[in-house]
Amino acid sequence: MATEVAVNRTDVIHPCYGKIHSLQCVLLNIFLSLLSIIIICGNLLIIISVVYFKQLHTPTNYLILSLAVADLFVGVLVFPLSIEFTVTYCVYEEELLCKVRSSIDITLSTASILHLCCISIDRYYAVCKPLMYRTTITAHVVGVMILMSWCLSVLVAIGFLVAELNYAKCGEKCYSDILIASVLGLICCFYFPMSIMLCIYVKIFLVAQKQARSIENANHQSRTSRATVSKTERKATKTLSIVMGVFLICWSPFFLYSCINIGNRVLIPIAVVETLSWLALTNSMLNLFIYAFFYSWFQSAFKIIITGKIFHRDFSSTKLH
Repeated sequence: MATEVAVNRTDVIHPCYGKIHSLQCVLLNIFLSLLSIIIICGNLLIIISVVYFKQLHTPTNYLILSLAVADLFVGVLVFPLSIEFTVTYCVYEEELLCKVRSSIDITLSTASILHLCCISIDRYYAVCKPLMYRTTITAHVVGVMILMSWCLSVLVAIGFLVAELNYAKCGEKCYSDILIASVLGLICCFYFPMSIMLCIYVKIFLVAQKQARSIENANHQSRTSRATVSKTERKATKTLSIVMGVFLICWSPFFLYSCINIGNRVLIPIAVVETLSWLALTNSMLNLFIYAFFYSWFQSAFKIIITGKIFHRDFSSTKLH
């Protein structure tokens, strides 16, 4: 999505525009290619793990699976296309592949964000309403969540594409339409999901603290219990801080820029815009660590896959620790 913010101006030139063979640009492309490989391999591990191991066939992991698919295609499609067709290139060369790249970019980035939002809803019921969790968050409900996330992502991408095509035809006469499409796109893609996630994780944190205090009150005579409670609170605080912190660090700078630059009226160096774009896209790599590597059963699954044990005998029913 981040690469969709290109502006029609010629006063700011990207450092690599026309200099793709310079050492600086070659190193940059190598670095971005390595990130793409990490995203692809990491998310493939998640997909294979959830599909292969029966223990991981849960509604929560189906959400993680769909998120991994979105992040996988970010590595497979968005990264290579964005390396080849940079913001600067698409400012001066309005090729079909630039529009294809932008549409794929918007669809997958939005899908990734919406999946994070759905996972936060799943975690809310698991922590705050555990007795209702199994009857509320079923495989059917998760399927609906996944379908809605992908459909909304496609609709947002189509909306941006139609607005861009209309603006190319009628210019300033359609400026208000561009503003409306940009505002609605930002709300649907970031601000609304972010608000939901923030409220949910704050609620989870408060409930976790309340539960911890209840345990402490019931076992006030035991120092060991108090130590355990303290450790639990620290772990909950750390996990929630990482989830929201990484999400906001990756995406907030770009969307803040997008708000400032609605209508392409603010001149910001394209190199800065592309930096914000790549920072946002790296969230597809960090999702891997947040939602997979923090769980021991995923770590066990990864070891079995990476060592090639799944090719020697059936591990699908193995108890993962």
